[in-house]
Amino acid sequence: MYEGDVLAGNWRRPGKGKIPQVPAELDLVVEDADSGFCGAVVSCDKEAVTLEDRFGKRRLFPLAPAAFLLEGQVVTLVRPAAAARAPRRSASGSIAVEGLRARVARESRIYVEGVHDAALVERIWGHDLRVEGVVVEYLEGVDDLPAIVAEFGPEPGRRLGVLVDHLVPGSKESRIAAQVTSPHVLVVGHPYVDVWQAVKPSVLGIPAWPDVPRGLPWKEGVIAALGWGVEPADAWRRILGSVSTYTDLEPDLLGRVEELIDFVTEAT
Repeated sequence: MYEGDVLAGNWRRPGKGKIPQVPAELDLVVEDADSGFCGAVVSCDKEAVTLEDRFGKRRLFPLAPAAFLLEGQVVTLVRPAAAARAPRRSASGSIAVEGLRARVARESRIYVEGVHDAALVERIWGHDLRVEGVVVEYLEGVDDLPAIVAEFGPEPGRRLGVLVDHLVPGSKESRIAAQVTSPHVLVVGHPYVDVWQAVKPSVLGIPAWPDVPRGLPWKEGVIAALGWGVEPADAWRRILGSVSTYTDLEPDLLGRVEELIDFVTEAT
């Protein structure tokens, strides 16, 4: 036997501070106290919550105090706290610096062989290079690399990193690179005939980069084998336009560029 009328008084306010506030998280099942509509939370904004019952019917309810029942208990639904926003990432995968203003350029530099190499490095590491104040220049080949290094004048605090195409044992490029012995210069390279090959074939929707017979111009041979029917400049625009993040590139290039950036920004 009850001592009094259990429905007497304001049952929604059993006492100051006693009605809990519950975040209206997705899939939380509650009942609207007035209508008896029971459903799971499918959305919530600052003013209302949308519930969906087991038949798929949806209804919108205001976020009024003590307006819902959770497991038979009166609760006040509130908008869930916004999840912490993950830091934005640059194309290279590093944490992007918001509101970046490029720092004054260092004396240290990174040299790459050609304009295509420079464009690809800028596409993926441009943000990082501006954060660090590193300028990338292109050489149009490495035949004169020892003289170029001597002209640059590497010394402590003025380092030079060089990225070379087709740097494999026994290649012309490997013999030229071996002539550079300064401790303030780092020469690294990738195994590809051209930097085009550093872009993963899957990014371009091809199974693999074609094999081009020795003696034939490599770029023209690739274009012909793929049936693209365009000039090399147009083919490169197509390739570069398909690249948006470091995952689009082969690890053999990624590792070497990161190594060069670390070298030229290392305190000496």
